[in-house]
Amino acid sequence: MTPEKQDSATPLLPVDQNQDERLRGGSISGAIFNISTGMVGAGIMSIPATFKVLGVIPSFFVILLVGYFVEVTVDFLLKYTHSGESDSYGGLMAESFGKFGSVALQICVMITNLGALIIYLIIIGDVLSGNNSDGSVHLGTLQEWFGIHWWTSRAFSVLIVVLFVMLPLLCVKRIDSLRHASAISILLAVLFVVICSMMAIHAMWEGKTQKLRLVPDFSHGISFSELFTTIPVFATAFGCHVNVHPVRAELGRPSDMTSAVRISLILCVAIYFSVGFFGYLLFGDSIMADMLVNFDQASDSLIGKMLNDIVRLSYAIHLMLVFPVMNYSLRVNVDELFFPKRPLLATETLRFFSLTCILLAFIYGGAVAFPNIWYFFQFMGTTTVMCIMFIFPSSIVLRDTHNISTTREKILAVLVIVFAIGTSSVAIYSNIATYIANK
Repeated sequence: MTPEKQDSATPLLPVDQNQDERLRGGSISGAIFNISTGMVGAGIMSIPATFKVLGVIPSFFVILLVGYFVEVTVDFLLKYTHSGESDSYGGLMAESFGKFGSVALQICVMITNLGALIIYLIIIGDVLSGNNSDGSVHLGTLQEWFGIHWWTSRAFSVLIVVLFVMLPLLCVKRIDSLRHASAISILLAVLFVVICSMMAIHAMWEGKTQKLRLVPDFSHGISFSELFTTIPVFATAFGCHVNVHPVRAELGRPSDMTSAVRISLILCVAIYFSVGFFGYLLFGDSIMADMLVNFDQASDSLIGKMLNDIVRLSYAIHLMLVFPVMNYSLRVNVDELFFPKRPLLATETLRFFSLTCILLAFIYGGAVAFPNIWYFFQFMGTTTVMCIMFIFPSSIVLRDTHNISTTREKILAVLVIVFAIGTSSVAIYSNIATYIANK
């Protein structure tokens, strides 16, 4: 990314200033949907698994804490965007830390978004073609309906989705054009939460729900350090920083971005706690890292089976609609890393589609090769996600190149960095210790 002004170097926008002014005019509702869609992605599927480790009460407070730190760090970015010469995250890093800062951000964004998009396809593959990791076999909807065949396998079903659903959506060159797809994806996420809640309440009424842990249970093999492995999952779930500037650039009033982010955070906190609580209530300690695979369980009624399929398919469609929003920032950062002096404009069709197809092919290969999402969450959440969400924005405030940071902001920045580095270090230690113990 470069620190030039938006009207001369913003990727995927025309260089004509008058045309640029006409294209600006995205609504605040569209911004809310696009920011929320970026957050309510694959991370929601692993939230119930964190409730199993932390317990209900600590999970609620951790969700609030991470959400608060996200609001703080987004405010950091927006404040320096208003006061500086840059209209992009990479530009802010370049202003504060030079070329090294912008390249560091681009590499982190590339790794994070690639990992997130691979996770999306893994979950879609779980829904359509099942999952047999962790020593248990769970059938997908296609396998339940038609049996196990080559055309119901993960590789083939995901390939069809990639070619006929993902690729057309990825051809959209303006992120605000995805606002309708984003709105539908949020509605599907809400539908998912509502159905899960209804199923959990019905099961509780019949006495079939699992016993909940309100606090961590250290008597069942959970160590204190293992509690910190849940923080990266929550952090990954709340990640929206890379979409802040592209969405802001298309708002009719960029100052509305702060309100859009706050509304999105409130919406996502409610969704995360609801799905975490009711998912854990429904499946208890049998909950998988990808909760959707638990919905293949046999039901006593036709309605129950239909609900199981609706839950899985609705969220799979949700991820298909989230995919283009996450891919947008990935494509921009990859292009700017390899072509720093030649920003990708709307007129460069060949380069746009070539880059889109190469990235999509790589993501597909990763989803087929690695069928378990927990590993991706742990790796990204303890490394690149922490940098993008917490460490980099706080470092910009501490660097204070424009001399606008207040004492309160600097104290908050230090607390955020300590939180990010501390929790990541303990989580990495816990994961290594667990791996060695199980080897």
